[in-house]
Amino acid sequence: MNDSLWPEVRARLDAGTCRPQPVRRVFIPKPGGKVRGLGVPAVLDRLMQQALLQVLTPIFDPGFSEASYGFRPKRLAQQAVRRAQEAIARGHSWVVDLDLEAFFDRVNHDALMARLAHRIDDKKVLRLLRAYLKAGVMQDGVKAPQEEGTPQGSPLSPLLANIMLDDLDRELDARGHQFVRYADDIMIYVKSARAGGRVMASTRTFVEKRLKLRVNEAKSAVAPATSRPFLGFACYRRDKEVKVRLDPKAKAAAKAKIRRLTGRSWRVSMEVRIKVLNRFTWGWVAYFALADTFSVFAELDEWLRRRLRQVRWKEWKKRTGRYRGLVACGIPPWLARKWAGSGRACWRVAGSPVLQRALPVSYWQEMGLAGFLGPYRQLRDARRTAGCGPACLVVWEGPG
Repeated sequence: MNDSLWPEVRARLDAGTCRPQPVRRVFIPKPGGKVRGLGVPAVLDRLMQQALLQVLTPIFDPGFSEASYGFRPKRLAQQAVRRAQEAIARGHSWVVDLDLEAFFDRVNHDALMARLAHRIDDKKVLRLLRAYLKAGVMQDGVKAPQEEGTPQGSPLSPLLANIMLDDLDRELDARGHQFVRYADDIMIYVKSARAGGRVMASTRTFVEKRLKLRVNEAKSAVAPATSRPFLGFACYRRDKEVKVRLDPKAKAAAKAKIRRLTGRSWRVSMEVRIKVLNRFTWGWVAYFALADTFSVFAELDEWLRRRLRQVRWKEWKKRTGRYRGLVACGIPPWLARKWAGSGRACWRVAGSPVLQRALPVSYWQEMGLAGFLGPYRQLRDARRTAGCGPACLVVWEGPG
């Protein structure tokens, strides 16, 4: 913010006349063809919300439940998954998977403000917080009022969500349940299906009566704990141990992303393509390296190289270019001539022995491709070097 504007903003804050602007509505895609609506605040409002967040977090966060992990300092999604894994290992083999319907859009403003007022004495701060909740939404140039909900995309929204759901955490803690919550994803672990049914019924009543929220019946369920994914992971049993694997949907999403980055419509050099792929794979592996399924990373690594061999084959285009490319990669001329004139589809050629020989793993390593196995091994090695046990998490920010 320009320093010359701060005195004016400070004066409006002191006078209680600061009026937030409506948030801009933006839609992003969700799995299944659906979209999620985000609220993007104006620059000044975002700055003010961030300042409020820095003040309010030390007030509220220390009192939150140990089972709450979403949007909290020094807490990670992987730690939430570990807590779920430990609950299953202790014999809680059934889970009450509770999904709150359109949670961020349905938060009751009065109920939220009442919870804020318990810990905040400054009425100017409370008025400003209510003003942000009531700022409204700007879509297609038209302002729409906002009578409930906290817009996803604003800095304050995650903290307000945790404050709203803290009553549920306290209730579950008081009942002695084994549970873990990440934002509005709630998993309650029990020892039998019958216990799960009772917990589901009582928790639904609490959510709807006390918090004025709705449970999404279609997505909520009582099920065996190993059958319900959580934050992109799922648990499974092997040799009497509970292990962590990737949710198949996470693997499918990774493949979909790679298809876009290796598609014909994106016409960039191989060097640029590999740099972008490396940024994606490092970030993806840094999150999913918690999984015990090495084979999945190996499979994705091989599949990625095949996609890149297909890109290279398309870049060579016609018979002459493909012949020269194969010969330059060490393929005998007679074999290169045979494959250069092949009428097989590019994907089939990309998986052929001749192209694997021409463009082996070492070729892509020299190009700088990290892939999936490289980051995965480095993360595992770093964890072992640090002397960490199974619950240790290494946060990796990529090469360099």
